[in-house]
Amino acid sequence: QVQLVESGGGLVQPGGSLRLSCAASGFTLDYYAIAWFRQAPGKEREGVSCVNNRDGTTYYAGSVKGRFTISRDNAKNTVYLQMNSLKPEETAVYYCAAGEIHPYYSGSYYLNDYAMDYWGKGTLVTVSS
Repeated sequence: QVQLVESGGGLVQPGGSLRLSCAASGFTLDYYAIAWFRQAPGKEREGVSCVNNRDGTTYYAGSVKGRFTISRDNAKNTVYLQMNSLKPEETAVYYCAAGEIHPYYSGSYYLNDYAMDYWGKGTLVTVSS
């Protein structure tokens, strides 16, 4: 049974940091891209960052580039999202998702909902003083 379980969310002050984890089970990361999405109250879900587990390439939305870092530990079947310099407007439920890698697509393709096959239930990040 395929499962993605997020953890690491919580309350953080503006300018602070959090590290989210996405533990995958029931499949091997090697053939999938793992992406982080977020959905703020009243807004559409948006792609934040993704990693292609076949070649290790990463991609970031412009709004988080330079502040967020995606990484992976294939031995643990886990992907992380290190978030620094967090802003109040980044308060959202953060989801991880897995999408099968296709040879014709790369980069930002995996920041789209339709590219994803499996989803976690999300973890809430609240940025507030």
